[in-house]
Amino acid sequence: MKWESRKEEIGREIVRSLYDNKMILTWCRDNPEGWKLASGKWSPFYINLRELPAFPALLKKVGSGLAELVKSEIPDGDLLVGLAMAGIPIATAISIEGMIPSAFTRKVEGEIGDFDSVIKQYGKHSLVEGRLEEGKNVILVDDLVSYFTSKTQGIKIVEYEARRRNLSNLAVKDILVLLDREQGGKEEAKSAGVSLHSMIPFKSKGIHWLKDDFSKVEYEIITRYLDNPEDYQDEKVQRELMAVVR
Repeated sequence: MKWESRKEEIGREIVRSLYDNKMILTWCRDNPEGWKLASGKWSPFYINLRELPAFPALLKKVGSGLAELVKSEIPDGDLLVGLAMAGIPIATAISIEGMIPSAFTRKVEGEIGDFDSVIKQYGKHSLVEGRLEEGKNVILVDDLVSYFTSKTQGIKIVEYEARRRNLSNLAVKDILVLLDREQGGKEEAKSAGVSLHSMIPFKSKGIHWLKDDFSKVEYEIITRYLDNPEDYQDEKVQRELMAVVR
């Protein structure tokens, strides 16, 4: 089986498990009031992959699938760095399933800033835990991508640690996520000089893989929202959607 067909088979299976285990939530099934996102926008669905380690069999499947992706799409990637916090268990699962060395970043609160000050908070004085070695091609690993801010910070952290450890030939070339909401992350990655890889491109494929699992109204509304989120920011429209499930 060609990789693209195999990738779609894996992605379809995983996204349905995420929905079944309520890591993909909808206003219709889970919360009639919907969600206010970090961007300030209202959404009829919410994706929370931080609960993935609560489902070991699914996490193993994710690790195995993403290890195949690395082998097929990033064959020169030889060090995984999980981004705190949600990317760490995923990177570990890939590492075990694919026998690829891994490390992880420390949590850095707020905007990208003075890492020299932040690093003093940690006992070993390192923002990346694990072995960083000369010549390694780093794959940053996270759960999903909406906007690119946290990924930019991850790149800066690895670059900072490479300079601090006098590693002149250690590079971040790729970012790997389980799910891409397809809100401009791929374009921002390109602008940052890295490639973005995902198992589940949610807007173009993932939502359609869930068509048979969603109710008719769930599928219609979320598909429309992904195309035009601004159409759903009016409180009257949101109240109408709430009324559908009350």
